[in-house]
Amino acid sequence: MTLYKNKYRIESIRLPNYDYSANGYYFVTICTHKKHCYFGKIVNAQMQLSQVGKIAQKHGQDIPNHFNDVDIDEYIIMPNHVHGIIVINKPDKPRRDVACYVSTDNDDINQTMSKLSPKPGSLGAIIRSYKSSVTRWCRQNDDDIFRWQPRFYENIIRDEIALNNIRKYIINNPAKWIEDQNYVSLE
Repeated sequence: MTLYKNKYRIESIRLPNYDYSANGYYFVTICTHKKHCYFGKIVNAQMQLSQVGKIAQKHGQDIPNHFNDVDIDEYIIMPNHVHGIIVINKPDKPRRDVACYVSTDNDDINQTMSKLSPKPGSLGAIIRSYKSSVTRWCRQNDDDIFRWQPRFYENIIRDEIALNNIRKYIINNPAKWIEDQNYVSLE
């Protein structure tokens, strides 16, 4: 962590200068605040969704209806987190595996910040929209307790082998709940 304006801040885990609106497959994990099990519980290796879990699932399935050229591949709602593969496939924007922006000393600060901000249709914009839609539903339905953990984890999937391994991980996640790093005992 670094000190900024006399406050500690967590450094970004994002790949510096990578265009997260670029075509590709992205493995995403989004956790609830303090890993609280808002979404339900695992019973006999099957996820049993709570009302909030059903909303998280519905809004996850609905992402492609709100973002052009975005699909949801494999995903699962777990008791305190969501795993999913988000596919960005814009026909006019080929995938890039390299950094796409390097600042120069001549850049105006506003232009620099604009280039660094999440772009419409980017992974950050998609996740922010998803998290806010679930939170909004909770607030509108008298659930003022629900909260997400700030930020999210992502991994750029670069090949078919990794994609298939991540799909298997997602599918098998409920059966391996006790081994999961996000596991929280409900007892």
